[in-house]
Formats: sequence, structure tokens, C-alpha cells
Amino acid sequence: MITRRDFFKGAGAAAVSATAVSKVGAASLPEAVVMTGADTHVPPAPANGRHFNPVVTLNGWSLPWRMNNGVKEFHLVAEPVVREMAPGMKAHLWGYNGQSPGPTIEVVEGDRVRIFVTNKLPEHTSVHWHGLRVPNGMDGVTGLTQPGIAPGKTYVYEFVASRPGQFMYHPHADEMTQMAMGMMGFWVTHPKDYRQQAVDRDFVFLLSAYDIDPGSYKPRPNTMLDFNLWTFNSRVFPGIDTLPVRQGDKVRIRVGNLTMTNHPLHMHGHEFVVTGTDGGWVPPTARWPEVTTDIGVGQMRAIEFLASEPGDWALHCHKSHHTMNAMGHNVPSMIGVDHEGIAEKINRIVPGYMAMGEKGGSMGGMQMPLPENTLPMMTGEGPFGGVEMGGMFTVLKVRKDQKRGDYSDPGWYQHPAGTLAYEWQGELPAPSRQYDAGRSAMPAPKAQAGEELEVTVRKPTGHSGH
Repeated sequence: MITRRDFFKGAGAAAVSATAVSKVGAASLPEAVVMTGADTHVPPAPANGRHFNPVVTLNGWSLPWRMNNGVKEFHLVAEPVVREMAPGMKAHLWGYNGQSPGPTIEVVEGDRVRIFVTNKLPEHTSVHWHGLRVPNGMDGVTGLTQPGIAPGKTYVYEFVASRPGQFMYHPHADEMTQMAMGMMGFWVTHPKDYRQQAVDRDFVFLLSAYDIDPGSYKPRPNTMLDFNLWTFNSRVFPGIDTLPVRQGDKVRIRVGNLTMTNHPLHMHGHEFVVTGTDGGWVPPTARWPEVTTDIGVGQMRAIEFLASEPGDWALHCHKSHHTMNAMGHNVPSMIGVDHEGIAEKINRIVPGYMAMGEKGGSMGGMQMPLPENTLPMMTGEGPFGGVEMGGMFTVLKVRKDQKRGDYSDPGWYQHPAGTLAYEWQGELPAPSRQYDAGRSAMPAPKAQAGEELEVTVRKPTGHSGH
């Protein structure tokens, strides 16, 4: 079995020193591991401390720790990072330990946890442990429960992880800027008994949103709602990894929302139940089946299902604008408008101009020139052509022959004979049209044969009858 150190070395991680403290202080700090890639890294079983079943962070990783006299110690570094959102586009964000979102922190219920936070940002920061029960002085609200962590300084948070479940961490310092720049991370507290709440596969990721002008690299932090990049763990489709599972697996997906709006998360092919929130686990008697669950701002949801149906099943936000990239919001509807002549004239001035939307879409196949570091609105190729999706979209891949513990992508699903939609080759019957819909509920007066019904309206005058 590989060690956690070997795992992170193999994943391209590198240790960095905490220059924010003295040499004596640095010698007592746990190493700050940095990850710069954007692949999904499956963590090994814990090498020390109490056993738990690790989670798999979509396009992310879990932060290693050291044991120090019975205390589980982590080291977070708040710093500027470069995140590849999908092949062809990188964003200059703020995050932790080389990535945005930062690494997932995994502990066990009852663990005493000590987190060193080193600030390499150009302004002060803090860390709030969203949903965790901590002493008031560890809550991370700048000015209220602590001073801000100044640039170049290291602060220490220490508390007992008393409640199992799914949580988040993020700043409460210049929050509008720092969270818009990508500062957030996932936290999982596993139950004392690893057999409780056990599943075969346990995925986690955060929902985040960015407003990055085409051709630029930095988000606009003052945007309130009109974001143009909606992400799973700061990745957009087709850059989001798939969720490969074995048919028959019991699967959990934990999702946290740190955007400025709600997200109805929808899964194809299966029903699920909401088993947990950041407030705790939902009692079995209070659960009901769903295919969509709405995740509000600052909320978390854990959903569980039996992966019984083989295939490639979409998992996405059901707000249609959230499954597109680099959107323009002020584009008029041109459906049904013939602008061929106009496009020809514009092409003389702007070579390469393309008329958009006359027939209602298919923008995924339009090969118009884009500024450097800009993604097309809809992209990604499937086995039958363009998927025409972007943003918050990925694929749940259920396979009978997927090995237990294997998270590699199995490729596209091969549909058994007779299970694939096909084109009808016969004649189409003439449509039967209905022109009097609703009249049976509120029938109009009938006119005499051969005469039209005349309706007159008399406008009242004066104030009588008021």
C-alpha cells in the first residue's frame, strides 16, 4: 500500500516552507503540501489515526496531516493560484495549497484538530469553519471573533470535530472579493464507527461561479448574479471529470453551494434520497425519493442512491444558463429572423462574423474565432456528436464490469441491441390540430346561423357607481 506522502509525490505535489514564521516556528509546522493539477486524486486509506472510508473529491484531493501527541495537524496556505477550468482556459484565482477550491479536509468524529493557516495573499484573511461546532474564538469572523491574519502571518485554529457530516471552509474577511476569487474548500467529519453511513463510493465537490471577461484571466469580484462560468469544483464541462461507479454500488454525492444563487441539481436515470445537510444526517423516516434537489446559497446536500441502471447518465444543474460557458446576457432573440443579407454585409467589415440564433441554437457547433483563454459556450464531444453543454454538467458512468475502487473513466457506454433511440423511416400522418382549446370550460355565446357575433364595449363616463 502506498503512503500518503508517496501518493502526493506521485500526483505532482510539492512541499513548501512556511516563510511566514521564524525558523524555529517553521520547524514545528506540518508540511504545507501543494497540488497544482486539476485531476481527481483518489486518497489512500489513512496511514495513522482512526480508520475511515476516504471521500473522492471531484477534480480535487484530500489534504494530508500529521499526528502530534494525539492531535491531527493540517497546514493550509491561502495564496494566489492558477486553476485550469477546462483545457484551453486558465483562471488566476485565490485559493489554498495551489488550488481553488482548496483541498478537502477529512477527520473523524472526536478528533482534536489543529489547523495552521499561513496567509500569502496581499490582504488579511481568516478561515470560517462553515457548519462546524467550534469555540467562539475559532469561528473565523474577522473583527468579531479574531483579528485578521495579516499577509505573511500564520494563525492556528484548534478544536474537537464533535459532529459528523459534511461542511465547508471559507474566509470571513473581505468576503465578497475573496470568495469571488475562489477561496473555499470542503470538510468531511467521518463517524467514529466507519461502518455507520457506509457507502461504496463517496464523492464531494463545491458549486462556485465566476465572471471572467472573454480573453481575460481574473474574475470580476463585484458581480452579483450575471456570472458567465458556473462550475463544479472550479471546473466547467467538458473539463469536469466523470463519476465512474460499479453497477450495484451504493453511491453518495455531497455537494456544497458557495455561489450567489440556488442550484437544482438533477440526476438522470436514477432516483435518490437526501440523506444529509450541513445541519446533520436526515433520519430515514424523513427521506423521500427525488431526481432533483435544490441547493440554496450556503447550503450542503448529501444524496444517496443505488447505481442500478447501466449507462452514461447526465448530472447537472437544471438552470439552463448554468450549463453554458462564457455567456453573453444581452443577446436579442433572432429566432425566425432572416439575417443572411445583414451577415454578408457585416462580413465585409468583420471577417469571420457568423449569424447566431436564426434557427434557435446549435451554437455548440459554431466555430467562430474566440479570444485567447476563452471557452466556447457549449462544447464537448460525445459518442453521437456535440453534447452542447458547458458549466455545471458531468456524467455518471455506471458499468457492470467497473472494478471495486476503480475510478478510471470506462469510456462511452455500449448500448445493447434494441435500447437506442432511432430515426423513424415510415410516412408521417397529417397532424390533427385543435383550434378551440379551452372553450369547453368557458363556452362563448353562439351566433345565429349565417351571422357573425358582434361584441360591443361601452366605456362608462363620470364617477357614478363608484
